[in-house]
Amino acid sequence: MVALALSGCSEPPQKEIDQAKAAIDDAKAAGADGYAADEYNAAVSALQKAHDAVDQRDYREALNFAIDARQRASEAARQTAVAKALSKTAAEKLVTDCSARVTQLDTGIKVAEGARVPPRDLRTARTTLADAKSALQETRKSMDAGNYAEVVTSLTEVRRKLDGAILAVDTLRQRQQHHRRS
Repeated sequence: MVALALSGCSEPPQKEIDQAKAAIDDAKAAGADGYAADEYNAAVSALQKAHDAVDQRDYREALNFAIDARQRASEAARQTAVAKALSKTAAEKLVTDCSARVTQLDTGIKVAEGARVPPRDLRTARTTLADAKSALQETRKSMDAGNYAEVVTSLTEVRRKLDGAILAVDTLRQRQQHHRRS
């Protein structure tokens, strides 16, 4: 029985190492290095330890690390799928929010113009509006490519700028209306 146990570990666990490498490659292709970085990095580390154990001729340890690497890579791929779905939902919500704010800012600028707010006072808001429209166009490309985390990062800042511009235009409009009444 001891001979059988030892014979099972008399050569490198190449099949398991190859499986772990394939699982890590699949996880990376799915985006695990960005969406599930901790688990992905642990898989890469375990695979390296498997190679190190082979170099030390500790094939049993190499087998354990290779199996651990494969399992961690599979978990990283699973976590990536969940994280991507959440990022996609968040990105879609931000696209909707920013699109609504673009419309709100555009309307606010037109109302402010009707209230005779000087065009120079609306220059910054117009720039923000143009930048936001451009960002939304770029975002659509990123969404199509599945870069949801990038979309969330980009549009979070765009939404903040839109909110500031909407507030500024409303303040200018109210000030102009108050000034005209006085």
